[in-house]
Amino acid sequence: MNDRVDLRTIPHPEELYMIAGWHQWADAGAISSGLPQYIINHLEATKIGEIKPDGFYLFQIPGTHHLLRPEIKLEQGYRQTLQTRKNELFYVGNAQKGLIIFLGDEPHLAVDEYAKAFFDAVEALSVKRVAALGGVYGPVPYDKDREIACVYSQPHLKEEMSEYVVRFSDYEGGATIGSYLLDEAEKRGLEYIAFYGFVPAYDLSQNQSIPLQSLRIENDFKAWYDIMRRLSHMFGLEYSLSDLDERSDELINSMSAKIDELEQKLPQLNVKAYIEEVTGDFTETSFMPLGDVWKRELGDLFEDLE
Repeated sequence: MNDRVDLRTIPHPEELYMIAGWHQWADAGAISSGLPQYIINHLEATKIGEIKPDGFYLFQIPGTHHLLRPEIKLEQGYRQTLQTRKNELFYVGNAQKGLIIFLGDEPHLAVDEYAKAFFDAVEALSVKRVAALGGVYGPVPYDKDREIACVYSQPHLKEEMSEYVVRFSDYEGGATIGSYLLDEAEKRGLEYIAFYGFVPAYDLSQNQSIPLQSLRIENDFKAWYDIMRRLSHMFGLEYSLSDLDERSDELINSMSAKIDELEQKLPQLNVKAYIEEVTGDFTETSFMPLGDVWKRELGDLFEDLE
């Protein structure tokens, strides 16, 4: 066992999958950090281990101040909390199927050693497939299904992934931790995919006299829901997504109200015209498993009968 990996217990379901996210640069809509934490809390997952943070993080770079430093909270001179770097593993499941949720902090240093520790943990737990999460901001409609980009570690995965209505990324540039791990996964022959959701962000800076420069979604429950629908189907998870579905609807309604408010208070921004232009250039692609198709068709039938 890698001495950087500390596993308190190793579950042994017949099938075990992992969802992985990080507090990282590619975290638009909090897809990478917020969604794993939501799953941990919502399913009451139990912590089973961690990757030790030693040697993976900088304390500071001159001029950055709060960018890298751990955060401390003091009261009357006494430390109440100290937020340190964490890379934790949580588990929920039964004898037939289990889910590991990994939530970590993107490393600053020794990324090769971090990758080895991560996949040593994956192999020690006998995880069948890892799905990593990330988010990217872009001018996409807030009230449509999110576009999901996909990267994968093994060539044979492409055909299967195409069934999940994803866009295969042709990105060139700096790698996130989610895409960096592809290399180590491929070397080990492991099935590793990463889903990147495109999160609505609107540039409103064309009018320099207005202090509001942009409008974006911080916690994109719609993206969370659209990604989890894919992963639930892929992994055969039977956890209800109704709460995320409700949060998704609430988010869309909230954004509609915000846009109406901006249109009234700042008509010179032409927010609605801007959103209409974004929507007009967008082609919605929806992931609809066969079971969901039947549910929708039956729902429409009952509505017609009523």
